[in-house]
Amino acid sequence: MNPLIPFLAGAISMAYLASGFFFIRIWRNGHDRLFLHLGIAFFLFALNHVVVTQLEVTDERAGYTYILRVLGFLLILCAVLRKPLSAISRRNPPKL
Repeated sequence: MNPLIPFLAGAISMAYLASGFFFIRIWRNGHDRLFLHLGIAFFLFALNHVVVTQLEVTDERAGYTYILRVLGFLLILCAVLRKPLSAISRRNPPKL
């Protein structure tokens, strides 16, 4: 194995973690759930990258190793789809 691959895998994992902490910090300042979901998704991406690197998966068709990545993308999708709905419900509260 090329010795540069573990170094780059560590750098990518660190970038995912830094992004996750960045979004969590924005969420703590503004309390917007979109940023919380983005932060958690990036933590899942980092964990996925560490697991794939440690298992030395070379075949991307082995889907079981990418479950965390799929969960992260689903979390982002749900957060993005809920964002406009929450804005609409705040503008037009239900009448009793």
